[in-house]
Amino acid sequence: MMMQKVKKNYGKGNRLLISINVLGSAGPLRFLVNEEELVAAVIETAVRNYAREGRLPILGSDLNNFLLYSANSGTDALSPWETIGSRGGRNFVLCKKTPIAVVVNAAKPPRKTVKVTGELLRVTRKGSGSWKSWINKSLSFKISSH
Repeated sequence: MMMQKVKKNYGKGNRLLISINVLGSAGPLRFLVNEEELVAAVIETAVRNYAREGRLPILGSDLNNFLLYSANSGTDALSPWETIGSRGGRNFVLCKKTPIAVVVNAAKPPRKTVKVTGELLRVTRKGSGSWKSWINKSLSFKISSH
C-alpha cells in the first residue's frame, strides 16, 4: 500500500525565496513568502526570525519602527499595504526608522548657568570656538624626543 503525499496549500500565487539584509547585521535573512503577502507581514516575519536567531544589533519588536526597501528599485520604502511581489524583486533591505529631531527656537540657542563648587560656569551651545580651545588644550602636552 502506497502512502499518498499531502500537499500543503500556501494560498494563491507563487512562493518566492526572498533575501532581506538588515542594516548593521552580518548576513541576510532568507525565507519563503507568498508573492501576495503584504509587506507588513514580511517585516513581521523578518523581525521575528532575526530575534529568534539571536542576531546583533538588537532591533526591538515594534513593527512600526521599520521600513523595507527594494534593493533593486529606487529609494522609496515599500508601503506596508502593498504586496511583496508587486515590485518584482527578491532582494530587500530592512532599516530601522530614525527618530525625527525637533528644533525649538533655532534662531537663538539656549544658554544655562551651572553652579559647580562655588564657581559659576556658563554653558553655551553657540559653538563659538569652544571646540578649538578644547583641541588646543588636548594637544598642548609636551612630547620629549629623547
